[in-house]
Amino acid sequence: TKTLSEKMVLRSCWKSRHKSRSGAADCLLRPGWTVLLWLCVTLVACASGVVGETKNVVQKDAEFDVTYNDTVTSENQTIYAFNHTVSRNKTEGVRVSVDVSSQGSESPILFVVRQKQAVLSFQVPLILRGLYQRKYPYNHLGRTLCQPPTRAASETQYFFVDVSTLSSQGTNYQLRVSRVESFTLQTDKKFSFTASPSQPQYFKYDFPDGVDTVIVKVSSDTNFPCSVMSIQDIQCPVYDLDNNVAFIGMYQTMTKKGAITVQRKDFPSYSFYVVVVVKTEDEACGGPLPYYPLRPDELTDAGNRSKVLDVVVSPAINSEVYVMGMLFCLGIFLSFYLLTLLVACLENKREYGFLYICSCFSGKTPASPYEYGSFGKFLLTSAILFFSLFTERTLDSVGRSRQESLSSVEEDDYDTLDDIDSDKNIVRTKKFLCVSDLARKDKRILSKKYQIYFWNIATIAVFYALPVIQLVITYQTVVNVTGNQDICYYNFLCAHPLGALSAFNNILSNLGYVMLGLLFLLIVLKRDIVHNRALVRNDVNALECGIPKHFGLFYAMGTALMMEGLLSACYHVCPNYTNFQFDTSFMYMIAGLCMLKLYQKRHPDINASAYTAYACLAAVIFFSVLGVVFGKGNMVFWIVFSVIHILATLLLSTQLYYMGRWRLDSGVLRRIVYVIYTDCIRQCSGPMYIDRMVLLVMGNIVNWSLAAYGLIKTPNDFASYLLAIAICNLLLYFAFYIIMKLRSGERIQCLALVCILFTAVVWGFALYFFFQGLSTWQKTPAESREHNRDCILLSFFDDHDIWHFLSSIAMFGSFLVWTCS
Repeated sequence: TKTLSEKMVLRSCWKSRHKSRSGAADCLLRPGWTVLLWLCVTLVACASGVVGETKNVVQKDAEFDVTYNDTVTSENQTIYAFNHTVSRNKTEGVRVSVDVSSQGSESPILFVVRQKQAVLSFQVPLILRGLYQRKYPYNHLGRTLCQPPTRAASETQYFFVDVSTLSSQGTNYQLRVSRVESFTLQTDKKFSFTASPSQPQYFKYDFPDGVDTVIVKVSSDTNFPCSVMSIQDIQCPVYDLDNNVAFIGMYQTMTKKGAITVQRKDFPSYSFYVVVVVKTEDEACGGPLPYYPLRPDELTDAGNRSKVLDVVVSPAINSEVYVMGMLFCLGIFLSFYLLTLLVACLENKREYGFLYICSCFSGKTPASPYEYGSFGKFLLTSAILFFSLFTERTLDSVGRSRQESLSSVEEDDYDTLDDIDSDKNIVRTKKFLCVSDLARKDKRILSKKYQIYFWNIATIAVFYALPVIQLVITYQTVVNVTGNQDICYYNFLCAHPLGALSAFNNILSNLGYVMLGLLFLLIVLKRDIVHNRALVRNDVNALECGIPKHFGLFYAMGTALMMEGLLSACYHVCPNYTNFQFDTSFMYMIAGLCMLKLYQKRHPDINASAYTAYACLAAVIFFSVLGVVFGKGNMVFWIVFSVIHILATLLLSTQLYYMGRWRLDSGVLRRIVYVIYTDCIRQCSGPMYIDRMVLLVMGNIVNWSLAAYGLIKTPNDFASYLLAIAICNLLLYFAFYIIMKLRSGERIQCLALVCILFTAVVWGFALYFFFQGLSTWQKTPAESREHNRDCILLSFFDDHDIWHFLSSIAMFGSFLVWTCS
């Protein structure tokens, strides 16, 4: 025990700072004369402090792994002195555990741990705040001390634990300082530990030689309590409490699973801390909140929030796996280019022999009948494309005269006379229609009309993609700067970074949409060239046989497929609910364009214009955004959307049934009542167009059922619900198209049938991988991580990447089916 004079010296500095601030300021100005004045003021302050109060300061030499039971009051202060040997090649963790029996929080006990290069202080009871100012007291604390680095091979370091309080009543406490076993994590070795809000844990990991990237995995058998894992650099202090763990490094909330990929280049010391903190509340992980406190200062009992966790650090993939993954992705889709060429040449060898194969490589096409609907001819033209597209120069001269005349022709020039309108009503309302009845307009007019589809979608793509790319770059920058891993919903168990990108594999797997979309555009371009040549030759089959050929919608479909790949890649830069529309917008476009193309094949004169079609698709995307933002649990939104959905279905049904020969004006209700009276009440007559009525009745049943499902279930994923509506209608109309094709006596080519079956099988496998659900932004980030799984292909691609591969192939196959059906 120290003497009274020693006590005065120990307290002189603290008291002088609070009682002689003006003197200290003068010392800075006149250090010569004011030092004496400052000492005098200090002695007076010390004297007054000794007269007013006395405080015993006790310093004890303490040992590790010994529990010290003691009492502290405002009259005494205890200092525990520890020493331990620190090695440069070995880091040993030190943990301080404190237990206080008192439940009062008005005068807590203050513990200050003074180290060589760091100071750690905390009070007991520790008050941690939750949402809505809830306060949770913790009387049992455990904190790991930050270990400052040492340059010496071995060094003895001292640290002190000061215990003090302002409470006049004695408070019992227990203090124990122990060494942490397995403080340094070993590669591929699982380590189990227990953590709680007041007893966080952290461990050190050193990068082995030759390892540039590791993945840190933390797991638990229980969902709750909610916890946070963090990766922090080797520096003091370590932020290991719920209220400060997000201050530095990378962090993410977790329930059962958590994983963070760490790169060696991000840590100058080639080592880092793995910090695990249990949160005071479970709301961040989707759990319930406790009751709201009745009084603002009321303390809430947190209960038992201990959680057993496992941590393991494993090496991530190396650069060879990256290269293998990229070559695999390129190889798959380049093989489709080669396969298209091979099948085309084999098909035409059977028809024309070896000379035709030679002509493929020379770029010259022999004269042949222009066969419509031939799938073999379709593949043939795609093969010729690669060797003659850039060397052929005859197209310009062939089509120049036609293009010059086309530029001065408008569709309205043929629809201004009254007798033309009368003719429309007579022809389109016949009971039995042929394709020729609905293809009466000049082909040059329709060709120009449908080319607008391509130019419009190209313009839309540019204006849509540029801000999207800018936004996702901002997202990725925010993630990298803040370290908040909860912003993006990755599959963290298979997220391979490259540069600033956090999940390069999910971006790379979208390459198929772009490459196959480009291949489809090239195929359509060559078909367009061959068709124009046949027209110039006045080929009878090209002029008078088959369904009319218009390629504008095909160009739009190929462009939409390429844009789907680009925007899906942008979405996967940082997938979350706010940018999910990037991934779905052009899916709506593709579904809508496919339905329009099917309808255009047999109804070219009355198909919707590009402006009307894209305006309707814009309305769909608008409702998609509203549904994502306001649709979750909002019954008013679902009622309004369901009503609009049903009304749109009825209007479209009327348009299709009457082939556009009706008007939506003020007299529409009167005409509806008249039709019901004459056809249902006055005399019971069946529908004039049976086939159309069957399709429309089935379509209305499907759409009304989907509207009822949405109204009853109110699914959280509105964008996927809207996409399901589009896909169901597309499949329904395609089935009707095939049935009507067979009923009309047409036949499906053998290769076309093989293509249909192959596409159906690929779609089945693609949907299987899609529904694996590796993440979902409908839940909290922590709950989403429960669905994360390891890579399954080449240690680089996960289930969702395989969905990208298969769905791009399936979409390409579907487009081929559309071209030959």
